[in-house]
Amino acid sequence: MPAFPPLRLDARGLACQRGGRLVFHDLAFSVSGGEALVVTGPNGAGKSTLLRVIAGLVAASEGRIALEGGDADLSIAQQAHYFGHADALKPALTVEENLGFWRGFFGRPAATADAALAAVGIGHLAGLPAAYLSAGQRRRLSLARLLVSDRPIWLLDEPTSALDAASEARFTAIVAGHQEAGGIVVAATHQPLLFSAVRSLVLAPAGMAEEMAG
Repeated sequence: MPAFPPLRLDARGLACQRGGRLVFHDLAFSVSGGEALVVTGPNGAGKSTLLRVIAGLVAASEGRIALEGGDADLSIAQQAHYFGHADALKPALTVEENLGFWRGFFGRPAATADAALAAVGIGHLAGLPAAYLSAGQRRRLSLARLLVSDRPIWLLDEPTSALDAASEARFTAIVAGHQEAGGIVVAATHQPLLFSAVRSLVLAPAGMAEEMAG
């Protein structure tokens, strides 16, 4: 995996409203290349919404997010992988065809489909239609998308959902490789994540938050 230039993702005074409800406000954090920002808090506190704001899928009502050291010609969203709850797979296509589609769609190719599937432990399923995959296998195929395109920011929403212990270990190693290359990880989770260089952002139901070093 190629090394990224020095990076820092910085947010100040972020607020977001959805459906007339204030989800969070006055939110601030900073995470540098090689670090992981782990976002926790109860349901409804805005963990998934924060990832969607960074990904450009939901507009912030106040504040700013800036990426220092990134590609000035691209938006933050164009430099980020968003890994959400939906697997975003076409059932009629094979495992390899699904991954090949995303590799071409994302641009900036990195790992080959074969290498990415091997990394998540489903290389033997390359020719199988995605419709026949189990929930855990679908999740691993979705994780493989992180590897086929070179993007410095990974936005991960409950990334270990449906993964068994062996798959979680592979995933942790993949994230470690991204961090070692100077990439940034922002992960929303209810479960412990065994990442290194962790910073913690705890969202409270009232929308207040506290950033802490790991």
